[in-house]
Amino acid sequence: MLVRAALVVPLAVLGGLTAPARQPAAGLRFEVRIDPKQVGAEPPSGRVLVGVAPAGQTPDFTNYRPPVLPLLGADADGFTPDKAVTLDARSVTFPEGSLATLPPGEYSVQAVFATNPDINLPHAPGNRYCDPVRVKLDPAAGGTVTLTLDKAYPDQKPDDTPTVKYLHLPSKLLSDFHRRPMVYRVGVVLPRDFDREPDKKYGLILDIGGFGTRYTAAGHLPPDGRFVQVVPDGAGPFGDPYQVDSANNGPYGRALTEEVIPYLEKTYRCGGPGARFTCGASTGGWVSLALQLFYPDTFNGCWSQCPDSVTFERFELIDLYADANAFVNRFGFERPSTRTQDGDVISTVRHEVQLEKVLGRRGRWELSGRDWASWNAVYSPRGKNAQPQPVWFGDGKIDRQVAEEWKKYDLKFYLEKNWPTLGPKLAGGKVSVWVGDADDYYLNAAVHRLKASAAKLTNPPFDGRIQIEMRAGHTNGGWTRKEMLDAMAARMGRE
Repeated sequence: MLVRAALVVPLAVLGGLTAPARQPAAGLRFEVRIDPKQVGAEPPSGRVLVGVAPAGQTPDFTNYRPPVLPLLGADADGFTPDKAVTLDARSVTFPEGSLATLPPGEYSVQAVFATNPDINLPHAPGNRYCDPVRVKLDPAAGGTVTLTLDKAYPDQKPDDTPTVKYLHLPSKLLSDFHRRPMVYRVGVVLPRDFDREPDKKYGLILDIGGFGTRYTAAGHLPPDGRFVQVVPDGAGPFGDPYQVDSANNGPYGRALTEEVIPYLEKTYRCGGPGARFTCGASTGGWVSLALQLFYPDTFNGCWSQCPDSVTFERFELIDLYADANAFVNRFGFERPSTRTQDGDVISTVRHEVQLEKVLGRRGRWELSGRDWASWNAVYSPRGKNAQPQPVWFGDGKIDRQVAEEWKKYDLKFYLEKNWPTLGPKLAGGKVSVWVGDADDYYLNAAVHRLKASAAKLTNPPFDGRIQIEMRAGHTNGGWTRKEMLDAMAARMGRE
């Protein structure tokens, strides 16, 4: 890598390789090139990201929690070694305007080129990058930092062990939808005595992690002698696919229930009627509850902790059905998104979406692969160019027509609408939900509404558990893993 002083006119154009040439802006510039060995048979296209971190550290391309240093993004189409992408203060930047106000000093700078069409993550396999470079940066003095993409992230699939298997299962359903070969990735945790007891059958647990949890997290789960534990992958073309059918991600729910689970049950002597369960926290909390509701005959119980918004009457704090704007509340103030346990605001919706604008192709937040983009891809209809329709516009104004389509995934409304047929199938306490009333992401607001709604359900009455724990934040309460697994074992009669 080469770090150069100022007064160098870059060869590239800001924001992509096909934009018209412009005069170089004053201040700092980052010129990103690609090594010829990283081009391949066809010049790649994707999103170029440049991140700044404290000296000696590696930039975090997905962090929005303060303190944060500048992150810049620009498109590159048909990236070849004779071209370059220049990013400067006019590029889409997070936090907005932060490059111009960066205090002078030593920093680490890194470039990443995100091109993987199936895993929307900066560090996805095949994405090019360069090692972090230590440089002195001073916006007042200006300067050009040249970064060369000379490496590619490998596929980091771990080796199998006697108790943990990492599977890439070809999916006809997903392949047909996306019109290219697609796999469903899962990590499988077997009981320690699985091979020594060839006639024993086990329960099956779908253990869904928090947002973006990779299937490789299965390696951190301790084996249990009663269950085969399965961790689905939280990465897909538009971010976390949430393991349900959607217009944009495709038939993940069908692939799971019609392809993956049958394979796992046949291969690992597990599951079957009455012996399949779901659990998870945060994203996993929503997914575990949604799978139980959408497939009530398939699963015999869910344990959902601090689930993502279970009704879009409170999408965090946004009422998608009544509010006019996602960024500003009805009182005219910036809408909070995360908080401390005592209620101090950490970040706002607008702040987080700005990060997603940097990550997303063409500066579109709904293509970033992060939280807001992933929700939008799961719940929204498909728009032009087979891409998700955004539920709000660039200024945060909510698209009421798109929001109406989200009701298909509003779990509170789904329960109310389908209770005559769902109620009998969920009887016997199949649903368990927990949230802290000081949840970091205000997810308690939606659970309060779910609980009030469930209390009004009749014929049969709702007999699940919805617990709201005072002063508890995100993921720091609820039942222990032992309590949960013991309850699952009791439900399938194998205590």
